[in-house]
Amino acid sequence: MLADLAATQALGARLAAVLRAGDVVTLAGGLGAGKTSFARGVLAALGLEEEAPSPTFAIVQPYDVPDVRLPVLHVDLYRLDSPGDLLELGLDEARYDSALLIEWAERAGPGRWRDALALDLAVLPDGARRLTWSAPAAWEARWPPR
Repeated sequence: MLADLAATQALGARLAAVLRAGDVVTLAGGLGAGKTSFARGVLAALGLEEEAPSPTFAIVQPYDVPDVRLPVLHVDLYRLDSPGDLLELGLDEARYDSALLIEWAERAGPGRWRDALALDLAVLPDGARRLTWSAPAAWEARWPPR
């Protein structure tokens, strides 16, 4: 349970402590569920001093050293027309030296990024967020963060 924006960003900061190059974290949930807020918490904990913009219109917003301690691509696939458009983004190649935070990953088609930490945020009637997740073997020792 994430009571508010601060709690959502704080959990993102805890993820940043265990995030590595090659990792994929998918963020699911409806509009306003807190996906971008969670990503902002990750990026701030990685050293980004300004508030990260939503990547909705850019689709891919890259962050690199020295602005962050680990290269990250913050991706929003909401405007993706078809899974085939994904090839043009170069995300698989970016995994060699960057972590990927991907909002609306379900638009890439089923089964994409099977090794991803899949987070799902849902807004509850009281405004809090419920976080559920699926963590593959590569994440078992890292998620949930302690």
